[in-house]
Order: sequence, then C-alpha cells, then structure tokens
Amino acid sequence: MGKPAAVATAMLQCSFGVAPTVLNVLPLSRVMIEGRPAATITDSAPLVNIPTFGMCQTPSNPTVAAATAAAFGALTPMPCVPVTGTPWVGGATTTLVGGKPALTAGATCTCAYGGVIQILFPGAVRTTEG
Repeated sequence: MGKPAAVATAMLQCSFGVAPTVLNVLPLSRVMIEGRPAATITDSAPLVNIPTFGMCQTPSNPTVAAATAAAFGALTPMPCVPVTGTPWVGGATTTLVGGKPALTAGATCTCAYGGVIQILFPGAVRTTEG
C-alpha cells in the first residue's frame, strides 16, 4: 500500500527547530495532487522549498554555539536558516513526478547542523504514492 503524497503546504518539523513550517513546491512539473503542486524528493532547497523553523537550538549551528558561549554556556537559540543540500530520503519507490520520485509521508531530509526534517502532515488526504 502506498504512502500519502506530499504536496505544497505539507507541514514540516525539524528536530532542532522550535516551530513547524510549510513545504513550498514550485509548480515546475505542472503535476497537481488534490489541487496543489506535487512534491518530489528534490524539493529540498533551503529557504526556497524548506523555510525557516523559527529558532534553531542545536549547538552544532555556529550561530547558536556563539550565542551560547556568550551566555556563559546557557543554550541560546538563534534564528533558523536550514542548510539542506541533499534530496529527501524515503520518497516513493515507483511513482515519478516530472521524472523524479514523488515525495511521500515518512520521508526525511537532513540539515547540515544535524537536524532531521520530517513531514508532519503531507497535505494530500486521498492520494497515495507507491
């Protein structure tokens, strides 16, 4: 059985972010699912596809590390700027959108600072991808 398809406005959460955000999908493939552009595993560009998660709270982020050091070791979250450079992992195995594997619920994307970004709600409720 397939997993729910991810589309524009899917809800995302980073393990080090303080707030969820929505996936932005540019309608380049012109494939619509339930009235919204379908996402692919390559929709992982920082700030283009994956907006900020509010504040970042991992010491592996240089700005958080510097702010924490300035606060004498008290963890000090700083504004999040995702650093994703790789595609999502765990998308559809057989469904292609514009020649690329479709993005589905359960897929994850990794930030260079160690955060794992997951799909909280894929956006599509009736459409599954294989």
